[in-house]
Amino acid sequence: MGSSIAYHLKFDPNFSGSVAVVERDPSYARASSALSASSIRQQFSTPLNIQLSRHGIGFLRRAPELLGVDLGLREPGYLFLASAAGEAVLRANNAIQKGEDCAVELLGPAALAARFPWIRADGIALASHGTANEGWFDGPALMQAFRRKARELGADYIADEVVELAPGAVTLRSGRRIEAGTVVLAAGAWSGEVAATAGIALPVEPRRRSVFVVDVRNPPGATPLTIDPSGVWFRPEGRFYLAGTTPAAGNDPAGAPLEVQYAEWDDMVWPVLAARVPAFEAAKVMNSWAGYYEYNTFDQNGIVGRHPEIDSLIFATGFSGHGMQQSPAVGRAVAELIVHGSYRTIDLSPFGYERISAGRPIRELNVV
Repeated sequence: MGSSIAYHLKFDPNFSGSVAVVERDPSYARASSALSASSIRQQFSTPLNIQLSRHGIGFLRRAPELLGVDLGLREPGYLFLASAAGEAVLRANNAIQKGEDCAVELLGPAALAARFPWIRADGIALASHGTANEGWFDGPALMQAFRRKARELGADYIADEVVELAPGAVTLRSGRRIEAGTVVLAAGAWSGEVAATAGIALPVEPRRRSVFVVDVRNPPGATPLTIDPSGVWFRPEGRFYLAGTTPAAGNDPAGAPLEVQYAEWDDMVWPVLAARVPAFEAAKVMNSWAGYYEYNTFDQNGIVGRHPEIDSLIFATGFSGHGMQQSPAVGRAVAELIVHGSYRTIDLSPFGYERISAGRPIRELNVV
């Protein structure tokens, strides 16, 4: 997110200032972007999230032109499955998505089985299938491309760590103090910790998610990214598949060690996949990793815009697993806010910090 903002600032011909990006881990070994499953969808319950990701996929398609890199974008869509308990929510979400002109269709059990014969429709009351503008891409390549292009355009990258945030300035662990007309807090999963150094309550914390790389003896064939009613998801990745789930209630603490929870595969992921997709009855985990969501505990949506009392501070954080796909749009929006004083492409004011202090959450119902 920080590198997208840096790129969009330096790309704007109306911006004449300097840009510094402070990175405490230039290797990105623990960066959420480097450890993301790197997918993009339009199937949200919040119109603003739909608009952000629509802009995002347009940018990804133009990445060879804009960033000089092919991100390997694939667009097989998303497939959300709902039980009878979730059918009403799926229909309500579909109405919102149709209102935003999304390419999405609802499938009953018979239509689902006919369209995707590899799936067992037992217990499924309704499915929502994105027929365009959804898929996955090379997320680490996008991250590095934003960084490389921002540096080419003149952005300065500083290998250090912010230990104190103040109006118009940051102090680094090295002792260096950087003063700036604008400070953007885009520290991902650690944004809450950084904000706390200025006495700001920001409800963003690291939440661990495990991803499993799976080999299947008899692959089911072409599949969209599929989300079971249980929350278990999977998608193709080359000749393998990626899979994961939301941790069980009571097993999702903030800042848990960045270690794979192998029990999630044994107890939660594989039993659901084997029951839903017969091809996964014979599956083997070939690799795995864990990464952090920058989880917004308030409403699982991004927090973007100026602090209501500190005009020099802008937030761009808390995207709760949507940051990679929304980084092109948010980067442009924050750059517009800095350069022009207002949003011009997409109005992100509903995602401002003010909703938190006012206790007005914007609930995103489709959190994967």
